[in-house]
Amino acid sequence: MNDRNLSASSSLAEIDAAHSSQLDAAVRILNQLLGSFPGATVLQTVGDELNLIEVATPKFKLLLRDLSVLRKLVFNRSPLPLADAYINGLIDVQGDLYAALGLKQYFQNFDFSLGKRWALVRDALRLPSKPREFPAGQFAAGGFRHRHSRNSDKEAISFHYDVSNDFYRLWLDEQMVYSCAYFETPDDTLEKAQSGKLDLICRKLRLKPGERLLDIGCGWGAMVCWAAKHYGVTAHGITLSERQHEYAQQRIRREGLEDLVTVELRDYRDLEGEGVYDKISSIGMFEHVGLANLPVYNATVMRVLKPGGLFLNHGITHDCEGWKQTVDTEFINRYVFPDGELDMVSNIQRRMEQTGFEIHDVEALRPHYAMTLRHWVNRLEAHREEALQHVGEAAYRVWRLYMAACAREFELGGTGIYQILSSKRNNGISPVPLTRQDIYAGKSVA
Repeated sequence: MNDRNLSASSSLAEIDAAHSSQLDAAVRILNQLLGSFPGATVLQTVGDELNLIEVATPKFKLLLRDLSVLRKLVFNRSPLPLADAYINGLIDVQGDLYAALGLKQYFQNFDFSLGKRWALVRDALRLPSKPREFPAGQFAAGGFRHRHSRNSDKEAISFHYDVSNDFYRLWLDEQMVYSCAYFETPDDTLEKAQSGKLDLICRKLRLKPGERLLDIGCGWGAMVCWAAKHYGVTAHGITLSERQHEYAQQRIRREGLEDLVTVELRDYRDLEGEGVYDKISSIGMFEHVGLANLPVYNATVMRVLKPGGLFLNHGITHDCEGWKQTVDTEFINRYVFPDGELDMVSNIQRRMEQTGFEIHDVEALRPHYAMTLRHWVNRLEAHREEALQHVGEAAYRVWRLYMAACAREFELGGTGIYQILSSKRNNGISPVPLTRQDIYAGKSVA
């Protein structure tokens, strides 16, 4: 054997030794981090298996494709590196994704002695600092800063909603409703629950034939078409999404509603006129407004609503005041809703009252959204191969992780959702009946 062969053999031996050392360090880190977490027992790298404490029936398995993920996790002390790694294909979850999401709370709560921290750091320094390579199609995170100008809001809406109408069609209901459904029983289908939600809003607004309805953030046109078809109103919807606008226009023509329904690309701040509409709905839109812009949003609704007119605001809230930087807010703004900001429901109501609205009813729908999201995740997973044709692997992972994580947040109570029914005051005349029997005794239109 010549010197060149000896040198090559030595180099290979050194590489093998370094790799073995990294695997040993990874096993120690994993046992420290996950040794007391129930459910996940095995982590694998491509070609290598790292066994942790054995559990007879693990709820899920993490597949680790790059050891740099562990290094980031040790130094960052946040679940976000795991989310980033999952989205970009550096780790995978086999089994119960919802159980795996328990890692978020686990990592936020656990703590170590100083000695154990130093041991983790020493082992982490043995691991690569950067991934060997990102898979093709690395997801581009949003770079928005909550300016909430007309242009930045349009860009943010496009980032989320202009992905692909065909993609959304795979996992939404037949009405294409992208907001919390309303379940009369846990066994309701998503189609029944979404139709029930649309009809519930119509009943709360006490829609009557000939009235003018405005739907702010009309999505793919479900609310305006439902209200026109079943309640005989003249409905107008506005959106900032070009894909949604295109789909809604086609839908209106397809359903023969051209005389009753219109939609347009328009920012809510550019709505014209005063006292134009009898009723206004806003379903899953005000989360995009921005907390600083809520007074402008409420004032605009107040201006275009007739005296005595009803306004129903349906939106997500947070259990903490304001929109402070946390793991949850950073993930949502980075990957899903670049402009999204939530607040406590009491603050949302206070802002409405400061504008002059009279609050009539507030209904919490938190369990309904948890069920809605689980339906969406199941449908998305069932259509994975088709989804990949429309958006690619990374975007598919973003939506799967985001919706599953949100389902858990709604189930645990960290996030809520409320329908707030209010009116523009009209000399003390109440626009709603003495009781609410007309809402809940009314039968949903199938």
